[in-house]
Amino acid sequence: MITFGIVLLILFLLDLYVFQAVRTVTQHIPAIARNIVYSIYWAVFALTAGTFIFASATRGTPPDTLKVYLFSVLFIIFASKLVVVLFLLVDDGLRLGKLAWSTAGGQVPYDASRHKFLSQLGLLVAAVPFTAFVYGMARGAYDYRVKRVKLRFPNLPQAFDGFKMLQISDLHTGSFMSTAPLKEAVKLINKQEADLVFFTGDLVNNTATEVVSHIDSLKEIKAKAGVFSVLGNHDYGDYVRWESAEQKRSNLQNLIGAHGQMGWQLLMNEHRLIEKGGDQIAVLGVENWGNRAGFPKYGDLDRAYKGAEQAPFKVLLSHDPSHWDGEINQKYEDIDLTLSGHTHGMQFGVNIPGFKWSPVQYVYKQWSGLYQKGRQYLYVNTGLGFLGYPGRVGFLPEITVFELKRG
Repeated sequence: MITFGIVLLILFLLDLYVFQAVRTVTQHIPAIARNIVYSIYWAVFALTAGTFIFASATRGTPPDTLKVYLFSVLFIIFASKLVVVLFLLVDDGLRLGKLAWSTAGGQVPYDASRHKFLSQLGLLVAAVPFTAFVYGMARGAYDYRVKRVKLRFPNLPQAFDGFKMLQISDLHTGSFMSTAPLKEAVKLINKQEADLVFFTGDLVNNTATEVVSHIDSLKEIKAKAGVFSVLGNHDYGDYVRWESAEQKRSNLQNLIGAHGQMGWQLLMNEHRLIEKGGDQIAVLGVENWGNRAGFPKYGDLDRAYKGAEQAPFKVLLSHDPSHWDGEINQKYEDIDLTLSGHTHGMQFGVNIPGFKWSPVQYVYKQWSGLYQKGRQYLYVNTGLGFLGYPGRVGFLPEITVFELKRG
């Protein structure tokens, strides 16, 4: 209860501080307009405080759509106000300097008023992340993009020259408000006419029930040589407080069953040989294997690899890209291409031709796009769904199409 009160007090003090910028900028506008601005400002604070109270009162219950969006509104408002705070701190520093100069005998009399320019600039700059995050919720979450990657391998069997593989990842079906967005995604996936389709983990946020309403949509994904999938860290139910170990096991079995209902071949530390024109390639899939603290190593690549040694070309599905440096390129130099997901590109960043940045890059060395070491490649798909923040800024939902070429 004490902590709850402290947080509310901090929120109020933050708003009171930022209000100084609002008051400075609006001091010369008509009184009626100024009062409307003030009323809106404090109404937003009431919304923020109300969201926090609601979140605290329902803590421990599964997050539904309403809670997720309320949390996101709170985050967006809070983050934007922090930007204003930075400019106000600069302003206070300048005012303190002027006071010290005046006290020391400076000839310019001390003026306690704030610098209007800094207040205006702070509010203007704060509008940038605010607008981006709101747009990311309204549009970015479902703005599906197809990325095309052409890769050449000298050891690719001749029959697979021009072979097309498609990757999707991190659906997080529990985050979707309706079935319509994924139905549109499936249409776009099928339009690519891929030979193979891969799903690289995190079908749900926490429980198998989240995918039930989407099974009919996802089972429509078609590929000439099949759809293959692996599990991600969220698929095991590790982030849920289960009443018993048996309940958790049952949840995982239900999730495994959902892959089967959709016609997806779930690879749990195993492989399949794909044949075409008398040639073969191997598709290996492992359970989640994370090389960072807090992520379990369920995957067993030794087991998945056994029996695939003679395949001239190998593709590995492994949800967490830290597996690549943690084991794959250390012990399995003949795995040609590893496909991962997991990072989401943090669903936020700058992603323009020739430059990309996201806070997640300070956590994961490989976090978005194509990487190469020697003759081995890793591709990190930034995901089709979303988790937590119900939107995407910069790193939009991704469908990746790979064209394999010999040479």
